[in-house]
Amino acid sequence: AGHCDTIEVRILPDNGIQVKDNGRGIPVDMHEKEKRSALEVVMTVLHAGGKFDKDSYKVSGGLHGVGVSCVNALSTHLKAEVHREGKLWMQEYEIGKPLYPVKEVGETDYRGTVVTFQPDASIFQATEYNFDTLSARLRELAYLNKGIRLTLIDERRKDDKDEFIQETFYSETGLVEFVRYLDGTRMPLIEDVIYMEG
Repeated sequence: AGHCDTIEVRILPDNGIQVKDNGRGIPVDMHEKEKRSALEVVMTVLHAGGKFDKDSYKVSGGLHGVGVSCVNALSTHLKAEVHREGKLWMQEYEIGKPLYPVKEVGETDYRGTVVTFQPDASIFQATEYNFDTLSARLRELAYLNKGIRLTLIDERRKDDKDEFIQETFYSETGLVEFVRYLDGTRMPLIEDVIYMEG
């Protein structure tokens, strides 16, 4: 938490999804307890989350450590690319199982993590993503994670300028803006939104 300010979500032409952030990158070093890469643990173990110890990888607003490991288990294919400390690391999975150990595949000037996945059509009745549904979810996440810019890009459709359809969401004040957004044109009961931060 606190190291990422940009997240990009792409709906790919084959209806896969790619999520790219500019955080520190998921750690790839050996997880002491699990005896395998921390990246593999995050991608394959329920409740692993990002909180390995007081100094390492932390995530906020999570799903109790089941988010990306569930996405992995419910995908026919998932590729994780970690850009960390000048090196590019990669691991691929099929139906949640690693195809090979985490490996260094090159050097990079970027910093962050890129996850690309294809949902398993044998599990989901519908595997075609709805832009408006994802857009609404990213808008909410922008309000709940103030200061983070979230962009949704649909590579299946182009606008009249021949550019991919996209929307960007950003909130400076978070919940205050969210309440005002939800209120819309209604007359508020009180002028100032009451909130607390901790």
